Amino acid sequence: MKITAIADLHGHEPRIAPCDLLLIGGDILMGGADAPDQRGILHEVTGPWLAEQLMTGVRHVVAVAGNHDFIFQQEPERVPPLPWTYLQDSGVELNGLKIWGSPWQLPFYDWAFNLEEQDLAEKWALIPDDTDILLTHSPPYGFGDRTREGHVGSRTLRERVEQIKPRLHVFGHIHVARGVWRNSHTTFVNAALVDARYRLRHNPFEFQWNDGGLRQLAGLH
Repeated sequence: MKITAIADLHGHEPRIAPCDLLLIGGDILMGGADAPDQRGILHEVTGPWLAEQLMTGVRHVVAVAGNHDFIFQQEPERVPPLPWTYLQDSGVELNGLKIWGSPWQLPFYDWAFNLEEQDLAEKWALIPDDTDILLTHSPPYGFGDRTREGHVGSRTLRERVEQIKPRLHVFGHIHVARGVWRNSHTTFVNAALVDARYRLRHNPFEFQWNDGGLRQLAGLH
């Protein structure tokens, strides 16, 4: 099973090579609460882009929102139908893999899906113990979260990940901390595609999943 991981598209429409599962770790859109109509962008840009990927070899798309994706928090009823499985503190099982997704992160200016650490802990407590793949926008503390000010990820998310030990944890949010890390149980992937100036700079990460084993195929740059 081939898995592709991306995050932080910010309006870009990357070409995705054929895969069994495309994971999107939030920030699909660009701008803040006063940005142009996000519903229109989802309908006219994101939807057709997703449809094109599904027509050219992507089998399933699973996504969470991020702090730029205001419509998913403020006006979820206005989100148009899209050809993906959207997760917000919810899960799905595909090809025998149990996937859980959540869009929240520590307070970041006045962006969407902000919560204090103690409130985040309540969201992370919802993650089932038998999760195979965890998809969040926030990084866990210590993995893919380093900025000039130090580590900025969620400590309670890291604690929960260490408890449940998913095989794969995909996230984004911190553009400058893109990369792959591993401990004895989990592969952590900050799959941000853009740089600090929101320019598309990176390729998707690709992995091969075989009987619970995970091997990286691409995405070094």
